[in-house]
Amino acid sequence: MEGFKFEEEEFRACCGSTQFAKEMAKASPFSSLEEAVTVARDVWFNKVDVTGWLQAFSAHPQIGHSPPSSSHPTSAQWSKGEQSTAIATATSSSLQELSQWNARYREKFGFVFLICASGKSTDGILAELKKRYPNRPIVEFEIAAKEQMKITELRLAKLFSTKEKVPSTGNVNPSVAAKKVEEDRVSIIGGHLSASSDISAVKTETPTRTRPPITTHVLDISRGSPGAGIEVCLEMWKGHQPHPVFGESTTGGWVFQGSSTTNSDGRSGQLLSIFDAVNPGIYRISFNTGKYCPGGFFPYVSIVFEIRESQKLEHFHVPLLLSPFSFSTYRGS
Repeated sequence: MEGFKFEEEEFRACCGSTQFAKEMAKASPFSSLEEAVTVARDVWFNKVDVTGWLQAFSAHPQIGHSPPSSSHPTSAQWSKGEQSTAIATATSSSLQELSQWNARYREKFGFVFLICASGKSTDGILAELKKRYPNRPIVEFEIAAKEQMKITELRLAKLFSTKEKVPSTGNVNPSVAAKKVEEDRVSIIGGHLSASSDISAVKTETPTRTRPPITTHVLDISRGSPGAGIEVCLEMWKGHQPHPVFGESTTGGWVFQGSSTTNSDGRSGQLLSIFDAVNPGIYRISFNTGKYCPGGFFPYVSIVFEIRESQKLEHFHVPLLLSPFSFSTYRGS
């Protein structure tokens, strides 16, 4: 099997560091997206120097601004898509405040405020900027590098999706193989967003689990069929209080872990990677039911649940039984 072969210029669209792009091109071809992501993490955290990190940072526009004229055209296009939620949720006042804080941030740290903006609102980005602003420069530099890696992984997935050839073994239906590649991409991305990146080399261990610790599926009980094509998002509570309090604002407390869309069987792709012990805490899984059923009663449905320290090795299946005017759930296995 030849694998996926990419040129240096294509990797520059994923990360603006010339050093990173050269190392990735040298390591190409890759047998899968998972292999490419593993190599990319090692290259970024262990081979690219400080100058390369700054070069990558400078390739990004401020949130709400157009990409620099020197940006790679594909990178510029992807950047606009990654900021689409922020732009859609922005007001003139929030954009002005964000611009002011961006300027303060650049003046203090010497580089643009970097965050994996995909799926984040303007208010959420602004809250994160304010939270990170008091950091010491060395701390913030490492955080920015981790955010860059998240962006790079998202873009590597997009790069792989541009390849029409899907590696297969035997007589595999091309549409099924393509679907498998898509699910693999979701798994890799969701896994990284759900775990803190380490500046040291990443060591891969074979987990004893055979599936992610948190899964879901949707059954449309009004039609008696799986709920296909429903967007699903998983978040974890990271607020100042140990848990969200009923009736109080939770702005900024929920942290994105992963997202996917249910397939023809009503099952989502992997919202977390497959690792032995899930982090104990409070999770929220949300379903975009309004888009699935525009005439229904619920614009979206969120289910909040807690995983305790004693349960971190268990599996949590959180299904949704849905109709236009009602829903229910339970903990499955």
